[in-house]
Amino acid sequence: MKLLRQVCIIIGICFLGELLHKLLRIPIPGNILGMIILFVCLCLSIIKLEMIKEISNFLLDHLAFFFIPSGVGLIACMNILKGEWIAFLGVCLITTVIIMVFTGYTVQLLKRGQSK
Repeated sequence: MKLLRQVCIIIGICFLGELLHKLLRIPIPGNILGMIILFVCLCLSIIKLEMIKEISNFLLDHLAFFFIPSGVGLIACMNILKGEWIAFLGVCLITTVIIMVFTGYTVQLLKRGQSK
């Protein structure tokens, strides 16, 4: 029953993000709006971490599963990517490095903020 309540919280917030996207015609995808809403609710303690901890850990433990549709999409678009592999891999490499650097600096900044 506890896990069902946690799933309902996550799905409800995701639905709210989609609803805002449709109603306000915001150029940000509904799932991203849902993550922003969840982040704000956690920061303001509207939702306590304990309220969604188990489902969050489950989703993080099975995160790789959510990349399967992207991989299948790439395989389905193989004819489009023909001749563009160098550019595609270059973009993947560059964006991966940028994300790793940005994440590293963000973690360092947050650790400095917590130590003060």
